[in-house]
Amino acid sequence: MATTEGTPPTEPEESGGDALYVLTAVLLTPAQFPSVLGDDFPEACAALGLAPYEAGYGLVLGQDGAGARWTVVTDDVSLVACAVAAWDCGMEYELAVAPRSVLVSLPGWPLAVAVAAPGVPAPHDPVPAEAREAAPRALAPPDSGEWGPAQRRLGADEIALQWAAWRSRISDDDTFVPSGQQPHGGVRRVLSEARAYLDSPPPPGRVRSAFASGEARTLRADGPGWSMVARTDDIAFVLLDEAPGEVLPVGRGPELPGLLTALDDLAVRPH
Repeated sequence: MATTEGTPPTEPEESGGDALYVLTAVLLTPAQFPSVLGDDFPEACAALGLAPYEAGYGLVLGQDGAGARWTVVTDDVSLVACAVAAWDCGMEYELAVAPRSVLVSLPGWPLAVAVAAPGVPAPHDPVPAEAREAAPRALAPPDSGEWGPAQRRLGADEIALQWAAWRSRISDDDTFVPSGQQPHGGVRRVLSEARAYLDSPPPPGRVRSAFASGEARTLRADGPGWSMVARTDDIAFVLLDEAPGEVLPVGRGPELPGLLTALDDLAVRPH
């Protein structure tokens, strides 16, 4: 679930003084950021040592001429957004990052990338020079064999992307975790904390809203130890740090529809 297929590598661009073969790119904005990095936009920025700049950043993942993995942070968000949109539509787009827009180049990748640049050594972490022994540890995707906040958020990402497949596993005859008076203990806490967001808005990105079929929206909410994915016209799925690998479906009941509508009203949306 931490893998991004990437795109055909583009010609190397000069970024931070080193040639970079661009493999893929992702946005880091309040409305769209790699959930693996944190529960909200400020937390995701902090994981990369960045300030939570409201306009956000673009993250370009590639390899240098020696095959080393690098994550280049650019403030040219619109450029990265155009590239991502084109790739999502199956179109070619040569992402060329201007050196003046590069803010920092970080060793490693926060996500697993399923492609590699041709004609260079296999992807590997940069080997710091003697003068750079104090360099930050290389970024790396989380271990898929473990369970923790990052894996929980990646699981929620997968459900949001494959909603129809996950929803098809649940029929009206299945027993839902009730959303009323006596739900599962962990779910009760999730619903209570999500409801508290209505009175005390959480950090940007903690609740996000995206397009869904019809007039519905796909909601994504996160909090300490939990993630929730829902459709405003349907049910919700909850994942908990305390329940490794479990996906708990929450029926609509009398309370969930109103909660989802209210969360959608305060959610951050892509421009």
